[in-house]
Amino acid sequence: MRNLAWHLLAIATVAVWGTSFVSTKVLLGHGFTAVQVFALRFAATWLLLLAMDRGRMRFLGIRDELRLALCGLCGCTLYYWAENSALAISPSGEVSLVVCGNPLLIMLFAGLLWREERLRPRQVLGCAVAFAGMAVVVLDGTFVLGLSPLGGLLAFAAAASWAVYSLAARPLNARLPALLVTRRMFFHGTLSSVPILFAEGGARIPWENFAEPVVALNFLALTLLSSLFGYLVWNKVLRRLGTVLASNYIYAIPLVTVATAAVALGERVTAGTVAGGAMIALGMLLAESRK
Repeated sequence: MRNLAWHLLAIATVAVWGTSFVSTKVLLGHGFTAVQVFALRFAATWLLLLAMDRGRMRFLGIRDELRLALCGLCGCTLYYWAENSALAISPSGEVSLVVCGNPLLIMLFAGLLWREERLRPRQVLGCAVAFAGMAVVVLDGTFVLGLSPLGGLLAFAAAASWAVYSLAARPLNARLPALLVTRRMFFHGTLSSVPILFAEGGARIPWENFAEPVVALNFLALTLLSSLFGYLVWNKVLRRLGTVLASNYIYAIPLVTVATAAVALGERVTAGTVAGGAMIALGMLLAESRK
């Protein structure tokens, strides 16, 4: 019960991240490229976090700065670039299956690196059930074996990037304030996204489109909710619940996306989605419960 609040915050973060796909889709439909969307939200989030920390900029030492740069590169830039690139050439269901399977990588490597992150057999079973439920949700009626070799490689790169961020953030979250970790992470994410922005010819940003309320509101949702709230809370959740157990909540992101798309875009919810959601919930109960 003492960690109930952190489990609820993990669920809230996953819910926010699940809805972010709809907001991104809206921006893409109003003249922005995928690279422009994540580069702009990184920069805006960093500026907000800098203001929250009263503009303090201090050097933390070579080792911590390198870890923070790795978190920004992998948890922000490489993750979104690889995922968006995979979606451009492969079916979304198969890409989501690979990308949202990153808790399996986290469970494997965290267990090898830290004894306290190793799971008991019941918890491993819970992870497997949750993964199967997530697969039912994302592949329900869409599995067409269309994942190209390059698309599969990019999707796996996105999953691996998120796993590296989660593992690299663990020692930082144990010693440093979450606000500081998140702020410096977005600073490095912003820096590393600039070369990709120019390399893909995305330097011409349609600033005038922000005058449209739907664009401004969805960008604010991505910045304030998905980036600022999401990462700030998630870094705290990783510390309080453990990297492996907290990461299992990622399996629920496709379920949230499907539910949000049904409400906002009128997309259909199938029996497979409901069954997959029930499997995800069961897997979470098995993995997260202590008794």
